[in-house]
Amino acid sequence: MSTTADLIRVLKAELKSAGITYAALAAQLGMAESSVKRMFAQGDMPLSRIDAICRVLRTDFAELSRRLADEQPARTELTQEQERAVVADRRLLLAAICCLSQWTFEQMLASYRYEPAELVGLLLQLDRLGIIELREHNRYRLKVSKTFRWRPHGPVMQFFRAEVVPDYFRGGFDGEGEQLMLVHGEINRALAPVFNERLARLGADFARQHLADQRLPEDQKQPFTMVLGMRSWLFGPFRDLRRP
Repeated sequence: MSTTADLIRVLKAELKSAGITYAALAAQLGMAESSVKRMFAQGDMPLSRIDAICRVLRTDFAELSRRLADEQPARTELTQEQERAVVADRRLLLAAICCLSQWTFEQMLASYRYEPAELVGLLLQLDRLGIIELREHNRYRLKVSKTFRWRPHGPVMQFFRAEVVPDYFRGGFDGEGEQLMLVHGEINRALAPVFNERLARLGADFARQHLADQRLPEDQKQPFTMVLGMRSWLFGPFRDLRRP
């Protein structure tokens, strides 16, 4: 949660960015410079004073609040309870995945069988769950970081393992632009993080390309899902054949 100290800090940053000194601000507010300095040092000022400073900055409290929200640390994962709420409704889960892919409200409506009022309600639920911040005209800001992931053994990944993974790997991976590779080998354990970093970069490249191509005409795009993984593992039916 943001505090008054955070708000004062954002105000200071905005004044510095605008090149407005305490002396110049004091003249605009009809105050002594020493009083302005003391006000910022103590971090205690009424809303009317904040509004007056916003006018000097040619902004408003709503915009200041948005900038403050943008500075809040983004979460990297949800709680068990939050994930359980998301996965309990497949339409809510789909909306969450669309938001994580940064689809617009209009794209979601055009691609899936949502009614506008229903989709607004789902976005409101995602807002309450802390995944997005819903804004005017059904726009939103993601409140999760670029490194966000579903909990490895949480409700969402349990659902994906049970329902999604079998459906995904049931395909032949022989269509245009498709590929499936299974590579097994023994390597220096110290190199495992290096390969994981390369996989992460590949996933980030894919995500960036998705964002860059969002404005392309629909007939020039095709949906793909990339699964990246690496683990120390031996197929279950082979385990009892391995020598101790």
